[in-house]
Amino acid sequence: MERVIWNGVPWFDRDGNVVNAHGACIVREGDVYYLFGEYKTNDENRYNGFSCYSTRDFEDWKFEGMALSAEAGGLLGPGRIGERVKVVKSAVTGKYVMLMHTDDLNYSDPCIGVAVCDTINGSYTFAGPLLYKGEKVRKWDMGTFVDEDGTAYLLTHEGNIYRLNAECTEAEELVAENIAPGGESPAMCRYGGKYYIMFSQKTSWERNDNYYLTADNIAGPWVMKGLFCPEGSLTYNTQCSYIFDCQTAEGSIKMYLGDRWSYPRQASAATLVMLPLAFEGGNMRISRYMQAWRPADGSEWREPCIRPLAFCSDVKGEGRQAEFCVSGGRVYLFGAASDEGGYCRVEIRNSEGRAVNEAVIDFYSAVPMKGLRYVSPELKSGEYTLCVTALGESGEWFQKDGTRFGSKGRRVDIYGFAAEPDSIEKDC
Repeated sequence: MERVIWNGVPWFDRDGNVVNAHGACIVREGDVYYLFGEYKTNDENRYNGFSCYSTRDFEDWKFEGMALSAEAGGLLGPGRIGERVKVVKSAVTGKYVMLMHTDDLNYSDPCIGVAVCDTINGSYTFAGPLLYKGEKVRKWDMGTFVDEDGTAYLLTHEGNIYRLNAECTEAEELVAENIAPGGESPAMCRYGGKYYIMFSQKTSWERNDNYYLTADNIAGPWVMKGLFCPEGSLTYNTQCSYIFDCQTAEGSIKMYLGDRWSYPRQASAATLVMLPLAFEGGNMRISRYMQAWRPADGSEWREPCIRPLAFCSDVKGEGRQAEFCVSGGRVYLFGAASDEGGYCRVEIRNSEGRAVNEAVIDFYSAVPMKGLRYVSPELKSGEYTLCVTALGESGEWFQKDGTRFGSKGRRVDIYGFAAEPDSIEKDC
């Protein structure tokens, strides 16, 4: 079966749990890709550990465990934040080095932290703060980039670029400074001899139109190029997180990894988006959004025949059910997300009434979107019931200056579902 990347819906690991990895990076080792990310909670934005998952096809996800757990004290102890985890490999020592933003809950004590491990999917040991000229690097939103010669760099908000030492445990040189005032969540790649770096604007958990710069030398001069997604798409409702090399039948391509945050239900409802980057004439773009596509050949997934399932409610506890049979395969739920969207719970129950899969789905989107809202793991042959319940909740958050972001309502808007392959409605 050809594997598919499902964008903007919860991913599930082999145990049926939601993949919980955000502000993430993907590192390839042989034919295996390792996803490292923030292991979020649903109560407050605090450090809960960094998770590691592995895959060969971006659909079958294995939970490798917590790469770095919360500490008893210090930079990653209680009352602290850990974000934007990135992993690089030292070309000299062969060790894997994890960099992250540490902070207090008020974001008033930023510091880049360092952890090290002998194996990519092992337990990392926290080593303390990253130093530059003997001082802590006091930055927050950050990323990493490894050049073609193996040299690793730290990228920070506002556009600072630090060259790391050969061991990747200290910052040795500030090679570029303040190239993107107001920018955060940097991600970088190199293509055709040119460097590309992208940034998000500062709108808290809200999405915005991300932009990019280019340079022939990593030290600059850097040239502002503008947006890499259509204006007003809010980067297809994502925030940039990382760029990595993905191997396909057509060769290696540059892949965009972005977050679709869902505050405060980050653990259960935040999702990831992966899309191929295109380069031409010194420009970079993601020309269109694909809700699902096959990385093997880049082809877009086609929606199956959608059966009507009309449900629109903002009342807590209201719901709909649909019975179906499937001889192996998945169930898909389709709906409309808007700036009035809220949360709903989706459950797949077997013929005995036991839930075999469940997830919380966010119907909020500052830019309206229609399409996939949920994709189940592959189900065993049998009879099932799809249950959808409105939670009567939605996301709301505020910047330090009091600016409000989030939904204006709690609406759950569903228009259909599908089951394939070889599926029939139970009452047919």
